Amino acid sequence: MQSNIAQHLSDPQYYFQVNGLYVWNKLKVILFPFLHRGHWTRITEPVAGRLSYKPPIQDINAPDLYIPFMAFGTYIVLTGFYSGVFGRFSPEALSLQFTKGLFGWLLEVLILKGILYSMGSGEAPLFDIVAYGGYAFAALSLAIMTRMFWSFSYYFMLPWICICTGVFLLKTMKRVLLGGTRGYEKHSSRQHYLLLLMVVSQFPLLFWLGSV
Repeated sequence: MQSNIAQHLSDPQYYFQVNGLYVWNKLKVILFPFLHRGHWTRITEPVAGRLSYKPPIQDINAPDLYIPFMAFGTYIVLTGFYSGVFGRFSPEALSLQFTKGLFGWLLEVLILKGILYSMGSGEAPLFDIVAYGGYAFAALSLAIMTRMFWSFSYYFMLPWICICTGVFLLKTMKRVLLGGTRGYEKHSSRQHYLLLLMVVSQFPLLFWLGSV
């Protein structure tokens, strides 16, 4: 089953099957995971005798790459605009911020992938991990935008988005990437510590990415 699903997800177009309603609902889940009252598991369907996941447009819990790429681009534009407002803009600074963002995205992917391997679930598709790691830029973009209107909001928004990103990833790891409650309950003590480490790691990572 896992090999069939992985084979289905090898098509990159799967991750861009989105519409406006999906993007809006997904952003609400990312930014306000506490308010998400639905389930966190992905929906499967039989296709040509194989078990496949439904695309993002049909499943709010499916990962996509549209939001991460758009959020990353927005993050770069907003950091450049913020630097310009305070007279610190330069092409070199924007290039450095771009490199910093890519490196932060890579760190997030490595954190998630490392924790999955530690839990014995390292077979999750790479594009899934890249998508989940990139959702943080949506929250970062919101924090930088509010900071431009009220500088002190940074000290309220950054801790909030760290908590929300951590909770979102926690729910995702438990219900989506680890294959549900049964897989999560095995060696629960060790997994609790690893998931806690993942949540805590969001604070230094996002504070570093949010500093402009």
